[in-house]
Amino acid sequence: MKQIVRYITLVLLISQSTAHAQVRLPKLISNGMVLQRDCKLKIWGWAAPGEQVSVMFSSNKSRLYTTKANKNGEWSVTLAKQKAGGTYYMKIAASNRLVIEDILVGDVWLCSGQSNMEQGMGARLKYKYAEEIATANNNFIRHFLVPDKYNFNQPETDVENANWKAVTPQNMGEFTAVGYFFAKELYAQYKIPIGLINAALGGSPAEAWISEDALKKFPDYYNEMQKFKDAKLIADIENKDRVAGNAWNKEINDADEGQKQNWKDPSFNSSSWEEMTVPGVWKRNPTGPFNVVVWLRKEINVPASMIGKPAKLELGTITNADSVFVNGVFVGNTTYQYPARRYELKNNVLKEGKNLVVIRVLSSSGNGGFVQQKRYELTAANDTIDLKGNWKYKVGATALKGSPATTTIRFKPGGLYNAMIAPLINYPIKGAIWYQGETNSNYPDNYKSIMQTMIEDWRSKWSVGNFPFLFVQLPNYMEAAPTPQQSSKWAALREQQLQTLTVPNTGMAVAIDLGEWNDLHPENKKDVGYRLSLLARKMAYSEKKLVASGPLYKSMEAAGEKLIIHFSNTGSGLIAKDNEELRHFAVAGADGKYYPAKAIIRNNTVEVWYEGVKNPVYVKYAWADNPEGVNLYNKEGLPASPFEAAIKK
Repeated sequence: MKQIVRYITLVLLISQSTAHAQVRLPKLISNGMVLQRDCKLKIWGWAAPGEQVSVMFSSNKSRLYTTKANKNGEWSVTLAKQKAGGTYYMKIAASNRLVIEDILVGDVWLCSGQSNMEQGMGARLKYKYAEEIATANNNFIRHFLVPDKYNFNQPETDVENANWKAVTPQNMGEFTAVGYFFAKELYAQYKIPIGLINAALGGSPAEAWISEDALKKFPDYYNEMQKFKDAKLIADIENKDRVAGNAWNKEINDADEGQKQNWKDPSFNSSSWEEMTVPGVWKRNPTGPFNVVVWLRKEINVPASMIGKPAKLELGTITNADSVFVNGVFVGNTTYQYPARRYELKNNVLKEGKNLVVIRVLSSSGNGGFVQQKRYELTAANDTIDLKGNWKYKVGATALKGSPATTTIRFKPGGLYNAMIAPLINYPIKGAIWYQGETNSNYPDNYKSIMQTMIEDWRSKWSVGNFPFLFVQLPNYMEAAPTPQQSSKWAALREQQLQTLTVPNTGMAVAIDLGEWNDLHPENKKDVGYRLSLLARKMAYSEKKLVASGPLYKSMEAAGEKLIIHFSNTGSGLIAKDNEELRHFAVAGADGKYYPAKAIIRNNTVEVWYEGVKNPVYVKYAWADNPEGVNLYNKEGLPASPFEAAIKK
């Protein structure tokens, strides 16, 4: 009772003396937040200089925390360690009063990286995980989406337009899919509230997530960050890019005969057009220059059973941009190559009998066309019309050059750290999960050094010790390679990721079997989240006997004409998953020339050889962009990591 009276008295005194000020809180400290259990908790905010602030947390009613804002208006209090639980509330009193409700205490995980971490359960994944989304209902898993932003000049103290959201069908769209499945597994195991802070951005390189002081280890990156502190330079670059891009688009659009002659109109006669096969790419069809506008038309017969029902048009993936019309009605467009084309049709678009689908494709770089092994179909209720096969096509316009390159300023070093990580570092976390590397695969050689610097940087800034840092190794991608490649930037990046495990308290989820050759954003996010959760269970939750990883290269020795390879994380034993011969091994002698090798499992090691190499020195496993069909696993069903190694001299 005395504590309550003291609290009310303090509120009244503060209100009378500093009625002109308004205490405020960072977006992270808001309704629905998840606080990290079992550690001291910093609650902070802003007020008038010298203003008195009090904080009362309902899970610890016996204590009132008081402080005074410094000369800059900054204030903070440190709450005692809390056990997992909730829901709770928090009252902050100064010249005004704030009440934070629906608070949970559990484990908070930072989710960061590029698009494969950022990708939400909505958009393209809503079809793959439709049932998961429709039945989602867990108030003990919550998500905080950090808005995309950069700042090269200084670390920011807060984020804008962000709040905590619980798992419901309505909220799932923005939940990081990898993070959600990770959290779902952890909650199922421990029944402890899980908070996810999603600070990821598609296309971002790792160096964009490192603080300015840590970037000093990389003079080129550090100097580039200094360069982009100039707001005028950024404005000039953006204006130049905009002008050049608009001019290119205007030139090709003005030249487009399809626009001029209205080729989307069902009444237009396209009988003289040539035919091409969809899916297919321009270099395999006689469409001329790569940088073109191509119009395609296909007549389909729609049965009465599909009329008046919601319909979906799927057009795979297209390079680069498309606009789609059905019976002359615009039904959707996509402006870049990676997203799957899924367009919802209103009930009145289709008609019984003949219907016309028209696609305008703008191929602005590379080899334009339709990606193989994707869905090309029209569906309504239980009916499906296959859209693959022959389409009428005609080139509407050509360009001698592709669209002008643009400078992606937000990906420059340090900018994302300042705007998307710095505002979070006062908020204690359990650990971090990271899915990134696609962008850095263009220059893989220093990736381990970049990652080690970033991990150490984050741990230093958070000041909560060497928290677990769990990351996803790049999956298989691009054209399948039946044998190891002599050179592969994606394989080189994976090797750098493998070497990052030398950083203490890190774990790597191998995803070499979870990718799609024709999609930079593979849809299987559930297994990625599951494999990360295994690492968390072992490293963060002390399930020491759990087999949390597939086999990892440990050492190698020569035995005559064979190499004998030893692995860690063999679990219950090594297996060839499909009971066939091991694939994707290659060996080389001192000359460094690799040959596809035979490999067998013996005594929980792998013996590798090639008859033409008498004294093997080097070995590679799954060394390709897409080593399709890798089959070295442990009996727990987790794949071995790709690697390269040499006999130690």
